[in-house]
Amino acid sequence: MPGDYESPNLRTVLQLDQIERALAVMAHPDDVDFSVAGTVAQLTAAGAQVTYCLVTDGQAGGFDPAIDRVTMAAIRREEQTKAAAEVGVSELIFLGRMDGEVTCELTLRHDITRVIRQVRPQVVITHPPEIAVSSVYGSHADHVATGQATWAAVYPDARNLFAFPELITSGYEPWSVDEIWLINHPDSNLTQDITDEFDRKIRALLCHASQHQHPEQMAERVREWNRGNAQLGGLPEGRLAERFFVADAR
Repeated sequence: MPGDYESPNLRTVLQLDQIERALAVMAHPDDVDFSVAGTVAQLTAAGAQVTYCLVTDGQAGGFDPAIDRVTMAAIRREEQTKAAAEVGVSELIFLGRMDGEVTCELTLRHDITRVIRQVRPQVVITHPPEIAVSSVYGSHADHVATGQATWAAVYPDARNLFAFPELITSGYEPWSVDEIWLINHPDSNLTQDITDEFDRKIRALLCHASQHQHPEQMAERVREWNRGNAQLGGLPEGRLAERFFVADAR
């Protein structure tokens, strides 16, 4: 189903059936499922190849102090892989950074640039690159750093022949992304109706069992959040939605 585009600031927002390849770059396992799993389910159903790039393994997550952090990292990789399968995604790339220690630095930009050149997406979905003081959780330091590094990787790095020249010698040719979709942005300009995909989104989220002490409460909170998104986007009563700020990168 096409999204409801709300702003004239973009030349033409890509419709889902125009997207052949999309890349979601997220800080932690489960970030993608909370914010974009419904839209991902729509993309894969429309025939798009969607790839997840997880910057950290979520080692600082969970609630059980008896689980060592190496084990937690393995658990979270497995959970994210199962969650991805629920919405039709089978290609996952884990960068292995330490949860809670992500910074926007050149090695991270390099690694995300490599992934962009490898995947060659039309759309990159990621965190906002700035702190929103209205959202403490959304502005987790790892989220902001991942958004900043991904933004820089989209432009200028991934398309610049002279950025990270060793990537060229390894066969990673420059690639220009068309659009950046920022999740949970206060100035979102695209509302995607995911009502029909919501159950799949919840199934994906429930795969992250190590992160949910009260899964039924989590599901209801997400429903309320997505109902609020739909209202903000002007959708009819009873609809559920994910929202994005779409930036034209062409």
